[in-house]
Amino acid sequence: MKPLQIGPITVGTPVVLAPMAGVTNAPFRALCRRAGLAGLPDGSPALQTPAPAGLYVAEMVTSRALVERTPESMRIISHDQHEAVRSVQLYGVDPATVGAATRMLVEEDRADHIDLNFGCPVPKVTRKGGGAVLPWKSELFGAIISAAVRATEGSQVPVTVKMRMGIDADHLTYLDAGLRAQDAGVAAVALHGRTAADHYSGTANWDAIAALKQAVTDIPVLGNGDIWSADDALAMVEHTGCDGIVVGRGCQGRPWLFTDLVAAFSGSPVRRRPGLRDVAEVVREHAVLMVEHFADEGKALRELRKHMAWYLKGYVVGGSVRQAFGMVSSLAELDERLAALDLDQPYPGQPAEGPRGRAGGPREPHLPHGWLESRDLDEELRGLLQHAELSISGG
Repeated sequence: MKPLQIGPITVGTPVVLAPMAGVTNAPFRALCRRAGLAGLPDGSPALQTPAPAGLYVAEMVTSRALVERTPESMRIISHDQHEAVRSVQLYGVDPATVGAATRMLVEEDRADHIDLNFGCPVPKVTRKGGGAVLPWKSELFGAIISAAVRATEGSQVPVTVKMRMGIDADHLTYLDAGLRAQDAGVAAVALHGRTAADHYSGTANWDAIAALKQAVTDIPVLGNGDIWSADDALAMVEHTGCDGIVVGRGCQGRPWLFTDLVAAFSGSPVRRRPGLRDVAEVVREHAVLMVEHFADEGKALRELRKHMAWYLKGYVVGGSVRQAFGMVSSLAELDERLAALDLDQPYPGQPAEGPRGRAGGPREPHLPHGWLESRDLDEELRGLLQHAELSISGG
């Protein structure tokens, strides 16, 4: 498959790590990036591009927090020296604030690529009119992306958009939003084939991705949703015609999925099937990177806990052992627990693959009062949006 062109940035392999709150910090991105490079065959033309094995996007950060330079927002946008393309995802509901945050990233040389979040379905975001429900207010959506694009003028920093299909099946926005984004000058759009109401339930609608690809013809269209394996990624491209894929939950506890993805897009049959000893080595490496990143061993290990069930999925370790790993508090304790495992276990196959985390069922989106009455904003909703970012995590 041909490289992915995001504005001036050539991505040798059309694979993107989706930003995930509390997951895609610098240590996890490093693991995924290294795994991706391992999937490239020697002499691959992709090795000559700035991003040979894909783009790896940082956790979402709120534009307001970034403008205010909160310590957490500055940590979120930190990148290590090996990240050739520094990708940052911004969340915002106010065009002026999003523009200011974008300008800061550009003028202070803190990002090479900026993605705008219009895909988050969680209630604390949607009840304020943000994330996946914001494109319903089409004028506001256009104003936000236009402000971001204007803030990058004269630079080599492209702006992209990640979104969902809409609020629910009766309030779809993705075709209109994709065309507006294209007209505003964004470099690419990514679509998660679910609505806000779907949350992470059911099956992603790849037909919607295909429809967006047919409608948006001047910029790349990326597909997201239900990519649990390299075969899934190839199937999505075949089904939709999309220009690249975005991977989220499928790589949780499996950074080596990027080895498979990059190999598959390079036409290689290489697939990584780690035994438990290999998994333990990755867990230890992850822990060390986390300690370096946070400069606080206790905090680093607490942050690592959420990953443990994902890493151990499918391996025979027992419920009490899984629980103990979910309470680990130091590198010494982690080493002790890893050493006690039956590390000679081979790769368990399907039990270690597939969906991870809690998908749950469909959920009625939490919306501001009167949100669906019109696609325009009234003064009451404008006032609400001025305060919408204050209680949102991600900076």
